[in-house]
Amino acid sequence: MFGFSPDAIFQIPALLIALTVHEYGHARVAVSLGDPTPRAAGRLTLNPIPHLDAIGLLMLWLAHFGWAKPVPVNPYNLRNGKRGMMLVSFAGPGFNFITAFICAVGYSFLSNMHILTIEVAKVIQWTYIFNLALAVFNLIPLPPLDGSKIVSEFLPVRQANAYEKIATYGPIILIVLVYIGVVGAIINPIIGWLDYLIKFVISLIL
Repeated sequence: MFGFSPDAIFQIPALLIALTVHEYGHARVAVSLGDPTPRAAGRLTLNPIPHLDAIGLLMLWLAHFGWAKPVPVNPYNLRNGKRGMMLVSFAGPGFNFITAFICAVGYSFLSNMHILTIEVAKVIQWTYIFNLALAVFNLIPLPPLDGSKIVSEFLPVRQANAYEKIATYGPIILIVLVYIGVVGAIINPIIGWLDYLIKFVISLIL
């Protein structure tokens, strides 16, 4: 899916969109729940530059595993306590899901109107793929991914603290699981099912 290919020129803007939307989602929800930290850090923006980590972007493109700069959030500023942090954690994948759906609707609409060029079609297709993949990947309940933060909010304090202690080893565990194919075996069927569901819904409305 990633790597140097004829589609690279279309993959790059698609990756930028997916990563930016993801981090903007975290920032937007955190600010809306009362935490000014993301705004003060310059992260409440759809400009991709403040969100990007150069090495993380390159790794995502080449090795199927990468990252953007985490949005700084002060959980003590958030309304609704643990629920607020859970919403902030889910916001990144949630915004990716929304963007993927918008891409699918836009692609179908433009295609039906016969005004879709090959270049625009490829950018939309890759943006759809990357947003869907990034959303599902980040919901894996393993630190430092968003899924781990969502799960920890449902745990009692003692268990949550123990769960969060593996965050130090989380990235290493994640890299190993990606490398040996476990992550792909888990998320690819989910991505396929969501792709089918989105296209089915669109077929009913367009």
